[in-house]
Amino acid sequence: MQNLQSLGGMFALLAIAWAISENRRGVAWRQAAMALGVTFVTAVILLKVPAVTRAFSAANDAVGAIANATRAGTSFVFGYLGGGQLPYELKVPGAEFVLALQALPIVLVMSVLTTLLFHWRILPPIVRGFSWLLERTLKVGGAVGLSTAANIFLGMVEAPLFIRPYLATLTRSELFIVMTGGIAGTVLVLYATLLGSIVPNAAAHFVIASVMGAPAAILISLIMVPEESSKLSEKEPVQVGPVASSTMDAIVRGTAAGLELLLNICAMLIVLVALVHLADAIIGLLPAVGGAPITFERLLGYAMAPICWLMGIPWDQAPAAGALMGVKTVLNELIAYVELSKLPADALDPRSRLIMLYALCGFANFGSLGIMIGGLATMAPTRRDDVVALGLKSIVSGTLATLLMGAIVGVLTSATQ
Repeated sequence: MQNLQSLGGMFALLAIAWAISENRRGVAWRQAAMALGVTFVTAVILLKVPAVTRAFSAANDAVGAIANATRAGTSFVFGYLGGGQLPYELKVPGAEFVLALQALPIVLVMSVLTTLLFHWRILPPIVRGFSWLLERTLKVGGAVGLSTAANIFLGMVEAPLFIRPYLATLTRSELFIVMTGGIAGTVLVLYATLLGSIVPNAAAHFVIASVMGAPAAILISLIMVPEESSKLSEKEPVQVGPVASSTMDAIVRGTAAGLELLLNICAMLIVLVALVHLADAIIGLLPAVGGAPITFERLLGYAMAPICWLMGIPWDQAPAAGALMGVKTVLNELIAYVELSKLPADALDPRSRLIMLYALCGFANFGSLGIMIGGLATMAPTRRDDVVALGLKSIVSGTLATLLMGAIVGVLTSATQ
């Protein structure tokens, strides 16, 4: 029954995208149907084909190796605060964990590894392969295909850098696809570390979500902002340029980029958590409802519960899931994943946790919107007005894309899993 609920929710989410489309009559339904088919088939192959599932499960071992390597570095620099041996007897389990010094530094190592893999020309052929598939199956331009494929491995600003010379000539619809984007591989390892203890094979699911996110983002974008121009961007393959001049240069550049990301994450966490507490303090002045105080998360939970129910979440679990979805949209996905990792065991069943892992896997939030607008406006000053105009729409499209992924996973996952 829950699988049918997810199936109905999948089409309901597409209907929402169509209802808020800029041009409902202009939607290319054949292209949209192909994008939906590609997204669904991708999910089936990655989640249900045993050989592929086993291959992606190896991602968990890779995450463990990267986490251990990072722990070696942080414990060397920060001692027991960074995960080294404690100089005292631990009396409160978990009290030794320091997020900023033990988990977050993983983004530093991942940033360096990603830069090295691009410099060694290991990732570029993979990116071009994904780009080629998107171009051939979904009929998108070469620049759009490359940016969307690069988003599987890079962030929402880094990926468009590969097509910087083409940004000024993209159509409005193509620019919207670029803005809808996905999630970066540099932070997937961090999220997998946070959820590894509550979601089996969390790292594999994050990699799968990143791959599924490409056709899902294109699908929602094509419905919300249909292509109206007969002249699309360059269809010829766009080459991935060099990212560094040497291996050491790649390490230095990757470290600098990772440090900027790490400091930004730490600062945003401090500010956003503080703002939530302030909001709770203000809202707490209102009288209690149902014997419990009104909180920011509770309000978000009620607002987003129907949307989470559409994905296949049981109604009694929908408020908890809705609160996570609200936190992800208003604040960011990292705080939502941290909150998911701290939920009581009975708040969400295993199937609901898996659906939420996919539903939260995206950059569609107000904090990221500012970063994206600033980055794209700098790269393509002549398109600044279009970028700003499409900004809020990209939050909606990005959210619908991850919700669609959650619904598809709900269709393919039984309640006993």
